[in-house]
Amino acid sequence: MNLTLKIWRQKDAASKGQMVDYKVTDISEHMSFLEMMDVLNEQLVNAGEEPVAFDHDCREGICGMCSMYINGEAHGPDRGVTTCQLHMRMFNDGDTITIEPFRAAAFPVIKDLVVDRSSFERIQQAGGYISVNTSGNTQDANAIPISKHAADEAMDAATCIGCGACVATCKNSSAMLFVGAKVSQYALLPQGQVEAVDRVKNMVAQMDLEGFGNCTNTGACEIECPKGISLDNIARMNRELMKASLK
Repeated sequence: MNLTLKIWRQKDAASKGQMVDYKVTDISEHMSFLEMMDVLNEQLVNAGEEPVAFDHDCREGICGMCSMYINGEAHGPDRGVTTCQLHMRMFNDGDTITIEPFRAAAFPVIKDLVVDRSSFERIQQAGGYISVNTSGNTQDANAIPISKHAADEAMDAATCIGCGACVATCKNSSAMLFVGAKVSQYALLPQGQVEAVDRVKNMVAQMDLEGFGNCTNTGACEIECPKGISLDNIARMNRELMKASLK
């Protein structure tokens, strides 16, 4: 298939960016979206032009680094996939595809389609951990009784890969689905109770400090999340925060 790509190009965070049009030809419908971008970059390099900068690592839908805003949707038109799992069969010959970086004040553009998502890391550092006795009397995790329901819900929350699609999709650039998932992951398990009060207070405070907006209650974050993280996690985070504020 032959395609027209409208791609955001920005030299660095201090420079003004713009959309630039490119043509790619003979794209196989079996290619992933990133493979199509590789074809474009090879074409640009051969022409003596600077390739388009974009983030990627595992290309297996695990790391979340490949985040792109494609035709107005985080990770593109498919559902339950990251950009690297999006295939060109979702598009048609002759299509024009608009490709942008994730837009959020807390995700400043580094170059082209690459954004700085270290704000997520700082939120994690504020409370996304548990205390473990390493004195030699460590309790075997398999010996701690946990209900099947709690274990399943904790595992569902833990599948969040921190890609930022929830932030890019939300009209308020809210990170509450991400933070809710990280809080829920530990709030549901006995190992997470030691820091429970400080965790939710610190992570929510850091989220606000980073400049993320509040939840819009529209549910767009859950729809665009490649791992299907539920809005229930936002409700759980709010309950945990309320309980923490009363202690």
